[in-house]
Amino acid sequence: MENLPNHELDHEVVIVMVPFLAQGHLNQLLQLSCLISSSYDLPVYYVGSATHNRHALLRSNALNPLDIAKIHFHDIPLPKFASPPPDFNALRKFPLHHQPLWDASLLLREPIASFLHDISSKSRRVIVVHDYFMSYIVQDVSSFPNAESYIFNCISVFTLYCSLCLFSGKSIQLGEELLKKLPPLEGAVPDEVKNFMDFQSPYMDIKSGDIHNTSKVIEGEFLDLLAHVESKQQWAIGPILPTKLHNISNSNNICLEWLNKQPPRSVLYISFGTSTIFSNREVMELAMGLEQSKQKFIWVLREADRGDVFTGEARRFELPEGFEERVKEVGLVVREWAPQPKILAHSSTGGFMSHCGWNSCIESITMGVPIAAWPMHSDQPRNGFLVTEILKIGLTVREWEKREELVCASTIEKVVRKLMASEEGDAIRKRAEELGEAVRHSTEKGGSSRIELDSFIAHITR
Repeated sequence: MENLPNHELDHEVVIVMVPFLAQGHLNQLLQLSCLISSSYDLPVYYVGSATHNRHALLRSNALNPLDIAKIHFHDIPLPKFASPPPDFNALRKFPLHHQPLWDASLLLREPIASFLHDISSKSRRVIVVHDYFMSYIVQDVSSFPNAESYIFNCISVFTLYCSLCLFSGKSIQLGEELLKKLPPLEGAVPDEVKNFMDFQSPYMDIKSGDIHNTSKVIEGEFLDLLAHVESKQQWAIGPILPTKLHNISNSNNICLEWLNKQPPRSVLYISFGTSTIFSNREVMELAMGLEQSKQKFIWVLREADRGDVFTGEARRFELPEGFEERVKEVGLVVREWAPQPKILAHSSTGGFMSHCGWNSCIESITMGVPIAAWPMHSDQPRNGFLVTEILKIGLTVREWEKREELVCASTIEKVVRKLMASEEGDAIRKRAEELGEAVRHSTEKGGSSRIELDSFIAHITR
C-alpha cells in the first residue's frame, strides 16, 4: 500500500475516493476508480483503512489488474473495533453486528482531513468522491479552497428518489396502482441506522453534485423526477463495472468450469450478498425448494461478512442429509467467494435469485439476467420493486409484508420453476436480455452513460 511521496507532486486535478467500509460500497468505488484511471489520465487515490483496502482488493471481481495497478491505495489508521459474528436467529435481517465498524468509521475525520490538506497543497484541484455514509468524515473538504466533493450513490435512483420524497414530504410520482404496491420503508432500516444517517445529513449540502451507478436506459424517468427534488447537478454514469468480461469460459474457477458444461440459460444462480443473515431453518427450506424444482443451480452459501472479514471463523451451514450427493448432477453448492459478474455474464446462466442489493441488481441487469427478488433490508425492497414491477424483469419470491415469516420449500420451488421453466419466465428473460443489451450500449462511445461520464470528467477538470 502506497503513501504519498514527499517530493513535490504537481497534479492538475486529483481524485480522492472515500468509500464506506462495507463490501457493497467498497467495490462500487473501486469499480469507479478503475473506470476513471483506465479511461482518463487522472491520478486516483482510494482512501480507507488498511484492512478495508486489502478487503476491496481481495474481492475485486471482474476488474482488470492493470487498471487496479494505476490506483494509489492510501491506508489511514482506523481505531480497533469489535468484529462479532452475525446473529443468525435474529428476526430482522439487518447486519447490526457491523455497528462497531460504523462507530469506528466516524473517527476517520481527522486522518482524512490531514490527507486532503497534504494533497491539496500539491494539486490545482482536489475532487473528493465519497459515499453518502462518509459525509461527516469528509466535511473538511469545505475548508480547502481548491477542493470540492461529490456523493457517489450506491443505491438505485428509484430508491433514492422515493426516500427524498418521503423525507421532504413530497408525493412520489408513480401511477396509482404502483403506489399501492410500493413497499413501505418500515422494517427495512432499524433505528440504529436511521441515527447514523441523521448524523450524516447536516454535511450533505457541502457536495457539488451526485454520481449514480445507473443508466438513463434503466432509470431515465426517475433521474428526471430526482432533478425536481435535488437541486445539485446529477450524473448517471453506470453501470460502472466492466461490461465486456473476457475469457469467461476458460477461467479456472469451479463455478465457471461447471457452467461450461450446462445448456444455455439453464442455470439459476443463487446468492444473497455479503450482509444477509440466514437461519439454519431457512437454509434447509431453500435447499429443499431447489431440489424439488428439479432446475439446475449454483448456490453461493456463505455467512454474512463480519465488520473485519479477516477475523473469526465463518459458520458452516448444515444442508439436508445427503443433499449435495443427490443434486450433484443438477446443482453446485459453493462456500467461498464467487466471481459473480462472470457467473452472470456466462451464457449458461438464465436467472438470479437475489437479495436485490444494488450491486447485484445492476450486475444482473447489465448481463441481461432476470431476477427472483428476495429483498432482506435497507434499499433492497425498493430495488426489488423496481426490478419486478417497473422494469418487469423479475419475479417476487416473497412479499415484503411477509418478511418475518419463514419462506417454505414449496414457495421457493414454485418461483424457481416459474422463472426457469415456464412461458412467463421466458418472456421475463427476453425482456431482461433486451434491457441488458441496451444498458451495455449506453456505456459505449455515444451512449448516454459514456456521455455523462465524459461530462463529469470535463466538469471536474474545467
